[in-house]
Amino acid sequence: MRVGIDAGGTLVKVAYSEDSGIRFAKYPIAEIERVAEWINGLKDAEVCVTGGKSGVLKSFLAESVGEMVEFEATRLGVQFLLVQMGRSDDAYLVTNVGTGTSIHCIQGNMQERLGGTGIGGGTLIGLSHLLTGLTDFDEIVRLASQGSRERIDLKVKHIYEGKEPPISGELTASNFGQNLFSVSGDLSKEELLATVIGLVGETVSTISVQAARHCRSSTIIYIGSSFIGNSLLKEVVESYTILRGSTPLFLENGEFSGAVGAMISLH
Repeated sequence: MRVGIDAGGTLVKVAYSEDSGIRFAKYPIAEIERVAEWINGLKDAEVCVTGGKSGVLKSFLAESVGEMVEFEATRLGVQFLLVQMGRSDDAYLVTNVGTGTSIHCIQGNMQERLGGTGIGGGTLIGLSHLLTGLTDFDEIVRLASQGSRERIDLKVKHIYEGKEPPISGELTASNFGQNLFSVSGDLSKEELLATVIGLVGETVSTISVQAARHCRSSTIIYIGSSFIGNSLLKEVVESYTILRGSTPLFLENGEFSGAVGAMISLH
């Protein structure tokens, strides 16, 4: 058995070979010792780890294992998963939306980190908690999907009311920029949560489109745990990416790219 593990800031993602296929599993970072116990119980397994918490994971392991840089593991994993989807893209941007967001230009077997932002899944959960008191990711996403951003976000068309704006009127001029003083006590959790997801999605897609121009690619591949079960975030990112002239692609099992890359590095 070959096992790849991506120990990140929020989740531990696992990819392992079994019955000529690949299995996936994920655990909260608080259960990292549970993952270590599972690895310690394996026999004749090759293991490679990556991610920011890989050092912590290794400290719980009984035997030494391989380790690789997270960015290279992600590149290998993305390329492998693209082939699994029947695609043969050679140049593209990868935006990894985990706790924060990291952006990479991939050209053939070369990758360059172009930058990133502290806006990501951690922002989504943190702001949601501050505004509504909720902490459960699934509950936040469920309620957000029922909310509207119309009373909270200020769009370009609102500023240019009565005349044609020089850019798309559907672009957000200011997240949380409406006159909230008169309605703040009347806003629902659904509205607030939808607007938080809008803020995260628009920020991530905007900087991705700008980075894609530097990468000379119109294709942006979005991966990361923030998209798991989060159709609203996907919708925001997809629509804003298209609106700004690029092509979005959500990679199947993309949140496991780092784990898959670590696993296939053992070939």
